[in-house]
Amino acid sequence: MKCQKTILNLICLAVVLFVGCSGDRGADTLVIALKPDKNPDAMLDDQKALIAYLESKLNMRVEVRIPISGAVIEQGLANGTVDLGYLSSTDAYRYGKEGNAEILLAGEIDGNPFYQSIWLVKKDSEFQSIEDFRGRPIAFSSPTSTSGYLIPVWDLYERGLINQQEGPRGFFGRDNVHYGTGYVSAVQRVFDGVVDAAAVSDYVFLRDKHLSEEERGQLRILQSQGPVPTHTLCVRKDLDPDLREALKQALLDLNEEQTYLRDRLFTSRLIVVDPQEHIKITKEALEFAADMRP
Repeated sequence: MKCQKTILNLICLAVVLFVGCSGDRGADTLVIALKPDKNPDAMLDDQKALIAYLESKLNMRVEVRIPISGAVIEQGLANGTVDLGYLSSTDAYRYGKEGNAEILLAGEIDGNPFYQSIWLVKKDSEFQSIEDFRGRPIAFSSPTSTSGYLIPVWDLYERGLINQQEGPRGFFGRDNVHYGTGYVSAVQRVFDGVVDAAAVSDYVFLRDKHLSEEERGQLRILQSQGPVPTHTLCVRKDLDPDLREALKQALLDLNEEQTYLRDRLFTSRLIVVDPQEHIKITKEALEFAADMRP
C-alpha cells in the first residue's frame, strides 16, 4: 500500500481547499466542512458537485471546506464560521455537549443507523477471539476513532478484560498497544508484522474503498463489536431555523436525486434520527474512557 504518498496528497489537498475557502464569509454563504477522502482528485470533483447541487437547491452561495483537522471543524461550529460538519458520533456527542452543534441527519447502512467495529487479523492467524490476545501486540486505528478505538475499548471492558486503572495496556502489555493514523495505517501494521490484530470499521474489510481485493484476501475478521453509530451531519446550534430545514431537505433529496454523490461524500443513505438515542452507546463508552488510562 502506498500510504505515505496518499497521506501527503491528502494534506496538500486539505491545505489548498481550506486556505482557498477560509476567507471572510458573506452573510448569504453556507459553509460546510468535510473530512478528506483517500482519493484527492475525486474529492475535488465531489466538492464542486456538492456546491453546485446545494446552490441550486438553496438559492444561495455555498462553500465546502476540507480542513486538515477536526479541531478546525469544532472551532468553526463554535464561532459561526462553519454551518454544517460531517462528524463521527464521538465528535457529534462532544460538540453537542459543549453546546456547539446539533445532529441534523445521520447515515443508514443496510437499513440501520449503525455498523460494526471489527478486529482484523491475517487470514492464517491462529487466534480465534480477542481473549487470545493477552500480552500480544495490537493496533487501534487512532486514539480518536469511534470504531477503531472507542467501541473496541468499551467491548474489552464489557468482556471483563480491562479496567479503568490499567486500560488496554493492562491486558495487551505495556509496549503492545499501537495507534495508527487511520484505518489503513492500522491494517498496514498487521501486514508488516508489527501487530497481530487491528481494530477498524467493518466496511474497511467488507467494501473496496480502503483496501484492495488482494489485501482483503490476506485478512479475516477475528470478531466484531458494536453497534457503532453512523457518522452524522451536524449544524451549529444558532443556524437560522428556516435555513436549517431547507438544508435538511436538500440533503435528504440526495437520497433520490444524487445517490452517487451522496455515497461518495457520506458513504450511505441519509436519515432523520433521534439525536440522543443515536449517540447513546457513544456517550456510555466516552464516559468510561474519560477516566481510563490509555
